[in-house]
This record gives sequence, structure tokens and C-alpha cells, in this order.
Amino acid sequence: MRRRKSTRSPKHRTPSPNTSEFLTRKQIVDSKLRAAGWTISSLKPDRALSAYKDCAIEEYPTDSGPADYALCVGGQILGVVEATKLTLGPQEVLIQAERYSRGVSSSQFDFNGYRVPFLYSTNGEVIWHHDVWHALNRSHQIAAFHTPEALQIGRASCRE
Repeated sequence: MRRRKSTRSPKHRTPSPNTSEFLTRKQIVDSKLRAAGWTISSLKPDRALSAYKDCAIEEYPTDSGPADYALCVGGQILGVVEATKLTLGPQEVLIQAERYSRGVSSSQFDFNGYRVPFLYSTNGEVIWHHDVWHALNRSHQIAAFHTPEALQIGRASCRE
């Protein structure tokens, strides 16, 4: 028996992490952040940042648009995570995390224009990291997201 060729157009394919950034975030990235000790949370306008303990705040507003996640430790945004669909390389979207870092105007940090020191991009399989507190630091691939404790220690080493 011959299989019939699908008559569905590419527009009507079932969404998956291969085709959807949102599904990559929900099905893969959220669990990787949780495994590193982060609580996934939504931003509530009436809630101070100090109320977010070790949280990955979804759709965090910046002057450059919403960051997929802002990593909040001790009332400070210490990291920005930008996700992309599984079929794209995370290096391609690291520049978005850099742009969002520059747009966190409420931050006390300023590392050559970056307002958040630890930047990440991921497609769910590969995580790319850029520690911008020193101008000579270069981005590189890492095995897993850093824990809240690791970012706190890293923040302490930043020379403001």
C-alpha cells in the first residue's frame, strides 16, 4: 500500500521546538534553567525585584524590547537569556542578549554600556555565554546554565 503524500502546506505543520522559539523555551529551556536552580516567574508590575529570589523572569521588559529571561539574584538582574528555535545556532542570537543588556536602564551596572554582566543565548541544545564585565572576555559555549550562586559569586568579582 502506497502512502499518500501530505497535502498540508509548511504553514500548517505541527509546531515544534524546531519551528517555534516559544516551544523551545517551554519544552527545553525552562527545564534547563530549573535544573540550574532557577524558578521560572512572570514579572508582576507591583512587585519589587527584591521579591524575586533566584528567578528567571520571563519576557523581562528592557528599553530594547522584552528579554526572554532576566536572571534575578538578590534583587539585581545579573543575567539575560535569549532563546531561539532549535534549528538556529545560539551564536546567531547572542547579539540580541547583548542589546537587551544595554536596555536594562534600571541597572546599577555599566560595563562599557552593558547593564547586565552575564549574557546567554540558547537553542535548547547549545548554550552560549558572554561574561561582559571585562572587555577582553569572549563568548563561548558552556554545558549548562550557571546557578544563582555562581552568578552571585561572579557578580562579586566584577570590578565596578
